[in-house]
Amino acid sequence: MPSQAKANWYLYLVEQASGALYTGITRDLERRFAEHQANNHKTARSLRGKGPLKLVFSCPVASHSQALKLEYKIKKLPRNKKLAIISGEFDLSNLD
Repeated sequence: MPSQAKANWYLYLVEQASGALYTGITRDLERRFAEHQANNHKTARSLRGKGPLKLVFSCPVASHSQALKLEYKIKKLPRNKKLAIISGEFDLSNLD
């Protein structure tokens, strides 16, 4: 799992009321999750009206580039692999 002492970025997964998983990146995890929950123009379009939302996973990432690459790879994974990431059974370093 990417873990740096000085992380500038965070990778996160949000679970929608339907159980669907949303993957995103941010520099400020608390602010971004609050924006998603606010259900307004700052909420990701794919999350609007899909609450209540639950932050189910987050991890620090050293750079924007690394965060984008991980986000892209996770979005391509099947649901069972995403659930394994959330439960800690799948190490993100396996995606490199």
